[in-house]
Amino acid sequence: MTLEILTPEKKLFSGEVYGVQLPGITGLFEILDKHAPLVSALGKGKLKVLKEKNAFVHYSIQGGFVEVLNNKVSVLVEGAEALD
Repeated sequence: MTLEILTPEKKLFSGEVYGVQLPGITGLFEILDKHAPLVSALGKGKLKVLKEKNAFVHYSIQGGFVEVLNNKVSVLVEGAEALD
């Protein structure tokens, strides 16, 4: 599945991933390959990118939205920084 993490200033991440764990406004949720279409608001917290089953990268985000469509995940956030 393809993941893009975008802020108003720049593209933080773009590439193929195994999955992504996101801080929703009511709690954490995870998106894996071939997930159903979805649009959700995101809260402030940690975003975890699962590059492979045992390799991951963390980002701290300030809130935003995620869209899942046709095996592509687009994360639009107000602000973010890599933690690793």
